Amino acid sequence: MSEDARRARQAGHPGLGHQDPDLLRANGLGPAPRRDGPTWSEFLRSQAHGILALDFLTVETVRLRTLYVLFAIHVRSRRVHILGVTKNPDSAWVTQQARNLAVGERLRGIRFVIRDRDSKFSGPFDEVFRSEGVRIVRTPIRAPRANAFAERWVRTVRVECLDRMLLLGRRHAEQVLRAYAAHYNEARPHRGLDLRTPRRRPHPPPRPADGARVRRHDVLGGLIHEYELAA
Repeated sequence: MSEDARRARQAGHPGLGHQDPDLLRANGLGPAPRRDGPTWSEFLRSQAHGILALDFLTVETVRLRTLYVLFAIHVRSRRVHILGVTKNPDSAWVTQQARNLAVGERLRGIRFVIRDRDSKFSGPFDEVFRSEGVRIVRTPIRAPRANAFAERWVRTVRVECLDRMLLLGRRHAEQVLRAYAAHYNEARPHRGLDLRTPRRRPHPPPRPADGARVRRHDVLGGLIHEYELAA
């Protein structure tokens, strides 16, 4: 048995009996770590109203150029913000998107920002959030499910929009993604929200009566249809 293990056993290591604080300090050992903390899913559920998840989405143009899309999704409401589209996501660009997010007051009520360990998220980027009193939470390496809300939106926007369109360039990609995000936030029912939309309307639309006229609104050139009762 090693010397540290022997001293830990004598001091009452977790799982080996009662801990004597004086004996622990005398042997240079700290207290047992907390083992009853919340799991990741429990943390997300309990703090969902104050969590913003950030991630990058990559898209290809008709000229086979890769564009990087930075977006954020509010975990509780599922509301999505397209922060920007670029072909060069360097530190200066990413930091500026964080400033725009803060200036637009979209960080009101946000306590945590979840992001992965991508090198595109630089120190100045994190500092913008810390200056607003927001804590950065980095997900573990090779654990995409830790940022599941962002990953799920990436899948949704690809299936419903990007896989069905040809993007001409950065400006076109930004227009398409902002139009889809508006549809997603204001008109697309979400099963995780009991078929409500992420941006709740002040008065839900009434249930159509028999014979009522329904008006169709085309989004993205008819790729997506939205329906509402005609006045």
